[in-house]
Amino acid sequence: MQNFTPPPRAPAVLVKARESYSLWFKIIADFPKIYRQNLGGKIEGYFLELLENIFVSLYLSGDQKLRRLVICISKLDGVKFFLQLAWENKCIPNEKYTALSAHLDEVGRMLGGWKKGLEAKTPPRQPRGETLSCGATKRRL
Repeated sequence: MQNFTPPPRAPAVLVKARESYSLWFKIIADFPKIYRQNLGGKIEGYFLELLENIFVSLYLSGDQKLRRLVICISKLDGVKFFLQLAWENKCIPNEKYTALSAHLDEVGRMLGGWKKGLEAKTPPRQPRGETLSCGATKRRL
């Protein structure tokens, strides 16, 4: 008999983002055909980039992770913007828009908290050429 090891549990932010994408996946099926490829495709692209960047950021450390989280937040803002545009143009019903927006707001809070926690742990980088505490000037490379 083989030993079965269950896959590691995904972080809550990735789970919530995947749930949000699942909701979007159901919405896009009912999206008006004439808008499905352009506006729907734009939302789809931002969603997939958001998921990819969250996933990649799990494996980065320090400053790299912080930069990637800024990208995640930017992609989330893009999803929200184009979703609102689709809702304003009656491509998405009110109930579905409200449900998806609530999920995305939660993802945003999670990403913001993650970023804030990293900023507290990661010391700010000194710009080049700045005077150090001992009075010496840091050389530019």
